[in-house]
Amino acid sequence: MKTIRRTMSDGVRIVGDLAGPEKGPGIILAHGGGQTRFAWSAAATSLAAAGYRTLSYDARGHGDSDWSHDNRYPIERRWQDMAEMITEVSVPFAIVGASMGAGSVLYGLRQGARPAAVVLVDMVPNAERAGMERVRTFMAGGKGGFGSLDEAADVVAAYNPDRPRPKDSSGLLKNLRLGSDNRYYWHWDPGMLDLDIDAERAMLGTTMDVLKTLPDLPLLLVRGMSSDVVPGAAAETFQREVPWAEVCEIGQAGHMVAGDRNDVFQDAVMEFLGRHLPVI
Repeated sequence: MKTIRRTMSDGVRIVGDLAGPEKGPGIILAHGGGQTRFAWSAAATSLAAAGYRTLSYDARGHGDSDWSHDNRYPIERRWQDMAEMITEVSVPFAIVGASMGAGSVLYGLRQGARPAAVVLVDMVPNAERAGMERVRTFMAGGKGGFGSLDEAADVVAAYNPDRPRPKDSSGLLKNLRLGSDNRYYWHWDPGMLDLDIDAERAMLGTTMDVLKTLPDLPLLLVRGMSSDVVPGAAAETFQREVPWAEVCEIGQAGHMVAGDRNDVFQDAVMEFLGRHLPVI
């Protein structure tokens, strides 16, 4: 695995990890809001071992990447970053985007991007506002920091009560930083909380019409059956509007599908990519 640091057109540095053979089909792994590239560790390892050239990167304002100079993170800016990072992998390439990352992919399609395949992880153009608001509420809950790793783990468990709480909270260290006040803070810019959910949803809504014009684009939606961001009704509407899209519904999983049922998630993505972007 090779860690890269690339400076965007506005001077913000984006950090990512490249893995797999250089000439393998490219896979971009774009994480959700509040996460880091390490959310894809298992998936990136499996994809690289299968012969794909994978790039998982920390979105601006997250992880090891720089924060925006103005602490703003509109979808247009997130897509610009993704478009620049895509050039690090081979053509053809596929994009696997979770939540915020999937939103950036959808906006990219609106802007004319044409990847070989797209996997939307628990995000659709008609995502449920209440679910998106609950994600932001969860993120805002850590704005003042945590006195211990266990305290942070308790907040995560409250957001996702169906996932067993780990006995060892040290895994959260990849998503937290220790402040000068000896409190733990999420590894992302609090400016993310200022995103206008209604504006974001309105922008995403316009991408449904774009998808309708792309019947040849291999498209997979992976949703957690307990998700409140893409509940059953939203998934049914998506399928009705984009009937050629494939849908994989994973039981015992919520919005954080890959974290809840990573084994099932990986199998679904690998099978889909194997048909639409095979390693030769």
